Amino acid sequence: MSDYNPSNYEQKLQESRQIWDAEAASFDNHPDHGLHDPVILAAWTRLLTTFLPPSKGALLDLGCGTGSLSVVLAGLGWEVTGIDLSPEMIALAEAKAWAASHPIKFLLMDAAFPQLPPHQFDVIICRHLLWTLSEPDQVLQRWAGLLRPGGRLLLIEGYWYTDAGLHAQEIMDALPASLTNISIHDLSSQAELWGSMVNDERYAITAELAS
Repeated sequence: MSDYNPSNYEQKLQESRQIWDAEAASFDNHPDHGLHDPVILAAWTRLLTTFLPPSKGALLDLGCGTGSLSVVLAGLGWEVTGIDLSPEMIALAEAKAWAASHPIKFLLMDAAFPQLPPHQFDVIICRHLLWTLSEPDQVLQRWAGLLRPGGRLLLIEGYWYTDAGLHAQEIMDALPASLTNISIHDLSSQAELWGSMVNDERYAITAELAS
């Protein structure tokens, strides 16, 4: 049974927004957030190219933050929509997209309850957000409903040395039955993604909505 309470949820949402607004100015200082290093940028570009379909279409970047991946994806030819809870993050993402001359649509929105029409995206990507959300099984069900038949979900998550995060099996257990062709891909050994070697659990999960 869900423990969702609208009043409590809205309070937690406001608290989370304040936290991420405060983080926005320094968010891109993390090597895998800002992608300032050409080696790291190239590594993330390769990863996205590897895991996403060759045919381009509409893509939703859930929890887009400062828009680094959104800009990379737009540069690869995707029609990108990015959503984030933080106005400060969205403002930085819009500036980044403008500087790169990419017409990305950014929306201020709660990724756990995206207010978007169903079945309109060919791809949904979410990096390092699902672990922060309550009831991930229900969140994933809502996300799957935004995919077109045959659309792909790409989740990039981890269970970090800080003892925060989600183990890959936890996400596998939470995926809705409507998703097929599910695969787990290890990312811990790819130091070029993170700017240094890591010894915790980092991975990508790909899945497709049944046609």
